[in-house]
Amino acid sequence: MTTEKRIKNIIYHVLVALGGFIMIYPLLWMVLSSFKPTDMILPTASSLIPKEFTLRNYIQGWKGFMGYSFGTFFINSFIISLSSTFGTLFSSSLVAFALQRLQFKGRKILFTLVLSTMMLPAQILMIPQFMWFRHLNWVGTYYPMILPYFFAIQGFFVYLIMNFIGGIPKSLDEAAKIDGCSYYQIFFQIILPLIVPALVTSAIFSFIWRWDDYLSALLYVNRASMRPVALALQLFNDPSSGSDIGSTLAMSTLSIVPATIIFLVFQKSLVEGIASTGIKG
Repeated sequence: MTTEKRIKNIIYHVLVALGGFIMIYPLLWMVLSSFKPTDMILPTASSLIPKEFTLRNYIQGWKGFMGYSFGTFFINSFIISLSSTFGTLFSSSLVAFALQRLQFKGRKILFTLVLSTMMLPAQILMIPQFMWFRHLNWVGTYYPMILPYFFAIQGFFVYLIMNFIGGIPKSLDEAAKIDGCSYYQIFFQIILPLIVPALVTSAIFSFIWRWDDYLSALLYVNRASMRPVALALQLFNDPSSGSDIGSTLAMSTLSIVPATIIFLVFQKSLVEGIASTGIKG
């Protein structure tokens, strides 16, 4: 039985490793190809590992376009991602606390509406939102990509934080009320420090989603100097002026670095937040 179990374990790990390699292969190819000369990237006979390493793609790609370096596009992405993530965490945690802890008329209806937003495809709202933002003269600014997230428009994060708050004993709230704390004091002084794992989980997902948000930038940004990274990469593949596949791969590699670092740094909190909300939900 021991030998049979070892064989099964070996087969299992081999299959898992093979599946993992297949999934990560496109990413591995992108990173390694970014160090190849441009004329050696696309030929089918070229090997995965570069025969000749070069930083030309990174140097050329970082120069950017129309007098704007790629650093400008990174700054734009950070402004959008960090601002919208802060708005998401602040508004979603407040709404989650109210729906989980407070008793008021229409609470169940509001909770149902919040959940229903998770089932509504974003593409359905695309046209009415654009017309609305154009009426507000927000097209051509970052407002449509930042301000809506200060109003808890993503039900997923509200639901995730609600599950976490639901696992916190209500006796803490009652003790705080006896001491004369208001609901705001209960939230900021008691609940907020205890839901840090859920907030970290929400922050990671929110940052990555906003960092990779290509469609919103395509709709609302109309100046080259305001483009985030996701939209700036398109400039490397202009049909009217040709494509620079080497610079595209180099800047694409750099574009995944911030999200990867955030995931690795907060990986423990991410797992804790997901596990806790799953158990306590």
